[in-house]
Amino acid sequence: MAHMLNYNLAVPDVDDAGVLSALVAEGDELDVLVRAVDDWSIPTPAPGWTVAHQIAHLAWADANALSALRTPDAFGGELRRAEAEGSGYADKAAAAGAAKPRSVLLDEWRAGRAELAAALRDTPWDHAFPWYMSKVTPALMAPLRLMETWAHGQDVFDAVGVAHRPTDRLQHVASLGVLGRALSFAAVGLPEPADPFRVELTAPDGRTWVWGPEAAAQRVQGGAIDFCLCVTRRRPWSETNMTATGKDAQKWLEVARVFL
Repeated sequence: MAHMLNYNLAVPDVDDAGVLSALVAEGDELDVLVRAVDDWSIPTPAPGWTVAHQIAHLAWADANALSALRTPDAFGGELRRAEAEGSGYADKAAAAGAAKPRSVLLDEWRAGRAELAAALRDTPWDHAFPWYMSKVTPALMAPLRLMETWAHGQDVFDAVGVAHRPTDRLQHVASLGVLGRALSFAAVGLPEPADPFRVELTAPDGRTWVWGPEAAAQRVQGGAIDFCLCVTRRRPWSETNMTATGKDAQKWLEVARVFL
């Protein structure tokens, strides 16, 4: 995978879908929530992670993305650190950020996400820069950051017991979920099924989002919110309203992931 561009995903050549403005809006919505939470030591569904850990992780990932985009050679040091530290790499960074005063961490996250959004906007959509296990472009990094902001935001919404209102921004998360099917199988050591898949999701406004040929035998159907919870590994598909028709479709929902 070392030399893949955009993880071999067919991401669009221009920001026609307004993913950058969606990324900013997603961060702003989470900002409103966490600003109203005085105690950031509340545990979230991620084991060992508090609200502070979640925000620290987002701030750190934004900073890494900015570093990869602006100073790719320096980012090489971060890639080596990730390799050396293995599974504890993200946990260690989140713990370091969570130890900062709440106001400092909030300011850092705000400044960093605004700076990253501006940098992505000012960079050609197809400009390649290094990332973990791949090279990516702003065309993939923007929806990736939106997806991660939404998913870690979901953990915070769950932690404080507030409903996470679904929006049309979920279409970007769902698209990554669909595009990531081959990676989902590869992550558990399975080849990607050869048969085509049909995905039909009910959007928050009642419309239907579709991917794949209409006649495909392997079918995944349900609410967009449930599909996004499933592919970001926030809910097992058995706890959602998703239905899978076909053995391969069922296996996909069991193993689905979006690089988290």
